[in-house]
Amino acid sequence: MQLRRTSLLSAALVTLALAAPAGAGTRAAPSAGGWQQVGGDAKSGVSGLALTGGAAADGSLRALIVHDNKKPGERRLSRVAFHPAAPKDTTVEPLAWDGMEPKDLEAIEAVPGSPGDFVALASRGLVYRLHLDGDTARVLDVGPLPAIPEGANFEGFALGTAAHGGTVAVWADRGAGADRPATVFAAPFSVNEYGEVEFGDVRQAEFRAGYPKGEVRHVSDISVTASGRVMVSSAADAGDDGPFASAVSEAGRVSLNASGSRANLRITTPRTAPEKFEGRKIEALECLPGADGLALLGTDDENLGGYVKSARVCAR
Repeated sequence: MQLRRTSLLSAALVTLALAAPAGAGTRAAPSAGGWQQVGGDAKSGVSGLALTGGAAADGSLRALIVHDNKKPGERRLSRVAFHPAAPKDTTVEPLAWDGMEPKDLEAIEAVPGSPGDFVALASRGLVYRLHLDGDTARVLDVGPLPAIPEGANFEGFALGTAAHGGTVAVWADRGAGADRPATVFAAPFSVNEYGEVEFGDVRQAEFRAGYPKGEVRHVSDISVTASGRVMVSSAADAGDDGPFASAVSEAGRVSLNASGSRANLRITTPRTAPEKFEGRKIEALECLPGADGLALLGTDDENLGGYVKSARVCAR
């Protein structure tokens, strides 16, 4: 069964721009090499990102970025507004968080069919259902993922919508090095009449990244394409100042059965070589629908800050 994404984004190649880490509506300036800086220190890295809708009349696009900060009062969420044809018009602004303050946010995803609603995931498995209203993200519901293994450290979460209207959630414990592969999970996803997030029966499978080697996080983020392919980023670092290395590869496929009551998850060894990104620690991956394999990538380069880039890594 094929999956489709419900966003109305255009297929324009996205060029993001440099931004200082603080200040509402900070004006950006272009940077070299395709990567554009959106934060200048360890508190403003990109741990996850989610598109917030289609292109505006002037062609600009917007995305939400989560930060993995842990102390009270530190920034959890920012909005990037960028223009494909005019990077100088790009801005980055912090958003207010209204509700239970999370620790260590690692992923965020738009809820299909619910404009303004998002799901954010913290590393220990707490799920935050949010509604974005202007410059404030209001917490509507908080609850745990199902089937959380002991010692799990989650870094990726994605939603896909089947042709019959059901939604499937895919998420992953990141794994660590040669001795601990990532575990990828999938389950039907819904929001009940009380506004609470619910998951159906869970399927799971292991995934090992082909690159990077060493102390790799086998899954640092996850995205589901329109055809149901599961794309993952993998990342490794040697400390807060790097060096870093990352890759994006296809990990398998996911679908829902005809009734939407069961997820079908197949994780396999990647059939093609991963797309490699030296010098960056990718922790955010979002395949754009209808964009010929275009994705948005975000990095959390620790003391070096956060960067974003567009790349055609989902056309496999």
